[in-house]
Amino acid sequence: MRSYDDDTLPLQPPIRLPDEATLAAAVRGAPLAEELKPEGDDAEVLAAWADHCRERLATEEGLLLELIRMFLSREPAKGDIPETLSGLGLVRQAEPYTLSWLGLWAARLIIADTTGQEIPVMGSLADGDAAALLHGLRSYPEAERGEELAGWLKNRDTDAAAAAEIASVLGTVSPLSRAVGVELLWSDLGEDGRLALSRLLEEPKLGAVIAARSGREDRQPVPEEIAWVLVDMAAALLEFGDEPGEVINSIAMGMNSEEQTNTIAMLAFGDHPWTGRVLQVFIDHHPDERVAAAARKALRRLRGLGDLRT
Repeated sequence: MRSYDDDTLPLQPPIRLPDEATLAAAVRGAPLAEELKPEGDDAEVLAAWADHCRERLATEEGLLLELIRMFLSREPAKGDIPETLSGLGLVRQAEPYTLSWLGLWAARLIIADTTGQEIPVMGSLADGDAAALLHGLRSYPEAERGEELAGWLKNRDTDAAAAAEIASVLGTVSPLSRAVGVELLWSDLGEDGRLALSRLLEEPKLGAVIAARSGREDRQPVPEEIAWVLVDMAAALLEFGDEPGEVINSIAMGMNSEEQTNTIAMLAFGDHPWTGRVLQVFIDHHPDERVAAAARKALRRLRGLGDLRT
């Protein structure tokens, strides 16, 4: 089965799926040959059907790509329905044809298998902890994010408790998850959220990122925090799947080549866990060779410093 690099697949928005019983009923009703009809409870039926889909699509790469293309575009397709896709119950049999519930479920499963990206299902984050919530919400459009957050809040005693839980994980989650958390606390959880953020402002590095993202000019980064903030902001774009130019611009901020070179050299001393990945973007994509060379030098220095720290 063809593999896909998660670094090149932008984060995908959530999908809506019915419950396991409804999906299993759809499998039982799919027009399969009799010996392929799965047996057992709902979970067993879905597991057996998923294995069968993987086997069939692995031998017909064109159909696999069509399934993934339809999933990623979220648009109907015109023309003849591929017989294998209809036979597996993956498409709705009308033109223009669209993915069925089973098609959405299978495509999500295959993308997770091949890229490691778990595309969220609406409503699935309600029982998770704050870190899982922020990780899942990274790709949510605004309306769906509010809906998912509301479901998560129902399991918390108060908004203050929810805000405290989110604030407690901001320092340990990924850069994009952290950006989502700051936005939730600043914009969605009212005074409780803003108070929780204020309590973190004096935290080294984390407080500087919070101030930058929430526009708190009364909390300026000290020199040793600047590199960490720049990398964290750029890494959030990289994590989302933005174009390399956007990642570069987030650090360049209109500076000329010499100024960018000096800034790039500083990044090696910031010890942000995403520094290496951000520098690699500059190495691979910056149009000015002088800046790219500075990024290569900074990456070598970063690795040397890493060896010293260990």
